[in-house]
Amino acid sequence: MPARPLPFGGGRMFITWSIMKKNGLHLLLFLGVTGLSVLFLMGAHRLTRPHVSPAAAISRQFIQDLDSLENRVNDQLLPLARRSQHVDSLQRVFLACRLDYKKLEAFTEYFFPTTSRYVNGPPLPEIEVEENKQFEPGGFQVMEEYLFPALDTTQRTELVREVLKLQRELKRYRSLWEATTLTDAHIFDALRLQVFRMVSLGISGFDTPLCKTALPEAAESLASLATVLENYESDTPAFADLLRRVEAARTYLLRHPDFDAFDRMKFIRDHANPLTQSLLTYQKSLNIEPFTELRPLKASAATLFDVDAFNPDYYAPTASGYRQTDRVLLGKKLFFDPVLSSGGQRSCAHCHQPDKAFTDGLPKNITLTGQGRVARNTPTLLNAALQAAQFYDMRAPSLENQSLDVVHNVSEMQGSLTEAARRLQADPQYVSLFKKAFPEQEGVIEPTQIQSALAAFERSLVRLDSRFDRYVRGERGALTAEEIHGFNLFTGKAKCGICHFTPLFNGTVPPAFLKSESEVIGVPIRPNARQIDPDLGRYAHVKLEPLKFAFKTPTVRNVAHTAPYMHNGAFRTLEEVVEFYDRGGGNGLGFNLDNQTLPEDKLNLTQAEKKALAAFMKAL
Repeated sequence: MPARPLPFGGGRMFITWSIMKKNGLHLLLFLGVTGLSVLFLMGAHRLTRPHVSPAAAISRQFIQDLDSLENRVNDQLLPLARRSQHVDSLQRVFLACRLDYKKLEAFTEYFFPTTSRYVNGPPLPEIEVEENKQFEPGGFQVMEEYLFPALDTTQRTELVREVLKLQRELKRYRSLWEATTLTDAHIFDALRLQVFRMVSLGISGFDTPLCKTALPEAAESLASLATVLENYESDTPAFADLLRRVEAARTYLLRHPDFDAFDRMKFIRDHANPLTQSLLTYQKSLNIEPFTELRPLKASAATLFDVDAFNPDYYAPTASGYRQTDRVLLGKKLFFDPVLSSGGQRSCAHCHQPDKAFTDGLPKNITLTGQGRVARNTPTLLNAALQAAQFYDMRAPSLENQSLDVVHNVSEMQGSLTEAARRLQADPQYVSLFKKAFPEQEGVIEPTQIQSALAAFERSLVRLDSRFDRYVRGERGALTAEEIHGFNLFTGKAKCGICHFTPLFNGTVPPAFLKSESEVIGVPIRPNARQIDPDLGRYAHVKLEPLKFAFKTPTVRNVAHTAPYMHNGAFRTLEEVVEFYDRGGGNGLGFNLDNQTLPEDKLNLTQAEKKALAAFMKAL
């Protein structure tokens, strides 16, 4: 394919596109740049650029990039989808459209997440639990399934329908953008979040599972980031450092295009983290302060892996559940006190034991009466606060709701918060503690204050200081070579990272961390059994077919201390879990689950790779 000029950094450079075939897939690769460097091009352009505000220039560039994407979809992708019998040409244009989209993604995902769900969202139905409805997916990831690894000509009508839907969504982008007011603070916020998105979703192949073009697409996103930054250039060391960081990260991606072999740990440590730190430093040097609003991931976080990057108070329904010291201390005392249960027989700590990472080490605990077992395995409370829903079936939207459910559950505590409040009101020590924790109540104990205190204590149980965290923050000896290899497998070939997202390694979707995901993986009643566990999961509460056997994606942090695994405790060892996923989940065992969301293709991991995966997870 001939070289074509592309705008970058305000100047022009010539990039040759090539299609490299690997494992039956086509990868778009940058092959070369004319002898001028990006820095030189940007410096030369400075002499001729008319004076406009950065926001105005960026807004205009967005429209130009959107024009390019729309033109390619209208003039190339749609005609080929309708009639082409040549898979190479159709795949090539599709991949070029995806690259065009990556120039827009920082702002489309930031300002228009709902529309973006139908442009480049997962190829799974969107579930609205409150309305008990599901909405069909659309966009590039849906088309990808028709085009890779080979064109499915029997579904040409469906492919054309998806392209037509994409055209409508791109028009919607245009009208939304025209109504959007850009500010410098929003622009820098969007850029840093885009790099976070690249780290946690992009390089794991989250939106490119079949075509495997994650790495060149990340490089294109960085090229677009440099174009935006050009509008804020200055003759300062900080700006020069920022540009060097962008180009170094981009160059590393282009020089290491093999998806399975890519060293994600090195990219994050040596390129992505320094880049987002440099972005924040330069933003502040321009007196553009980060936002101070309450968010799960703080707007002031320099990297995804900062010690205090996350604020679990965001998920509290009211400020009464925030982690104030007196409230946390009260919640801790209540957590270990059987006063909340029927007859004072059981405390929260009976099932959530601190020495077992706040689990109990059992497949399923015994009921309060001692007759039989509770319905599900006891999940860890460590980092449970960093989720938008609680319980395996996600029926509770907050930790406050979770405690209400557990206290009143006949099998678990068989208690009453109203009765517990009455008993606590008769205890002078508790009255004093409640008065300190909730001074506005003047010592009157209400059931809602019990919930808030318990939730505040659980929000204090955030632990993001494992050996993995210390390594990615710069402590060189914190991980072994095998554990690093395991991380690269986890976020690459083994596909764990497309559900257990870095850095929380649960299903809370980055970089906004506003929603928690569930998956259908087909858990058997025991390892290698040919019978699926009968627990219907989310479907028991929301009668939508995609939610049958769906369970919340839990964290794999502290996984060395939380066996046995899965909602039913079916797997006693981490090695059994890895083997289950390697076989393709329930469908790999022959369950024929139409709604399984876990890719059912075998991973074909070697024994050494399985061992490395387990080693990495134990380092969490």
